[in-house]
Amino acid sequence: MDGGGGERWSAVADGWAELWGSFAEPVWAPLLTASRIGPGSRVLDVGCGTGELVAHLVRAGAVAAGVDPAPAMARRASERNPTATVLDGDVEHLPFEDAAFDAVLAVNALQFADDVGDGLAEVARVLVPGGRVGIACWAEGARNDLDVVERAVAEAYEEDVPPDGPLRAEGGLESALADAGLDVVGAGIVDVPWAVPDDDRLVRGVLLGEDERTTAELAPTVLRAAAPFRAPAGGYRLANAFRWAVADVR
Repeated sequence: MDGGGGERWSAVADGWAELWGSFAEPVWAPLLTASRIGPGSRVLDVGCGTGELVAHLVRAGAVAAGVDPAPAMARRASERNPTATVLDGDVEHLPFEDAAFDAVLAVNALQFADDVGDGLAEVARVLVPGGRVGIACWAEGARNDLDVVERAVAEAYEEDVPPDGPLRAEGGLESALADAGLDVVGAGIVDVPWAVPDDDRLVRGVLLGEDERTTAELAPTVLRAAAPFRAPAGGYRLANAFRWAVADVR
């Protein structure tokens, strides 16, 4: 994760780690493969959240680092990964020297930049020549069951649902990388299901960050919207998708 609301994200660090920290794991493998990440690779995870991808990189033998704008998130990531360097910062202000990394990853992070082009320019700055950047984010809402639930919550709030951002559309990530002067070397889409064992975890996950009163008021809305995704064995399984793309820095 990444974004300007550092205090807001810090306030939900514990819940994020419990409910969402490893959610995007299916997209990690294609990103690491296309980014040529292996033992000894110096890799930065931008918007590292509570450090689950950083831990995966460490297990893969990489020299891993992370950065996140939410201090509590970065602190948890550092505690989880004592051998990794984890600092406060965001994609447009990376606290590292030029050419410090062989690869930079940003999962569900780049869309929070004030200017995507500036963010990618900053990523390119900290990469060695010929280094690779791998980015991933939610695919368009029509491919995500979670979007159905979030729309129901928005309607309960009498709010308009924001349209999909340009990065979520087919070809959106590749266009952003190309516009930043980077050479796209791979892209794809990955199924990222969300399986939750019970009503409580579903409601808390969807309404992460809401106070107890609001959560109690909106719980019936969440459960009604999620009813089509109830699993035969119990709990829920929501089908979702992430798009990813990888590019070379010249």
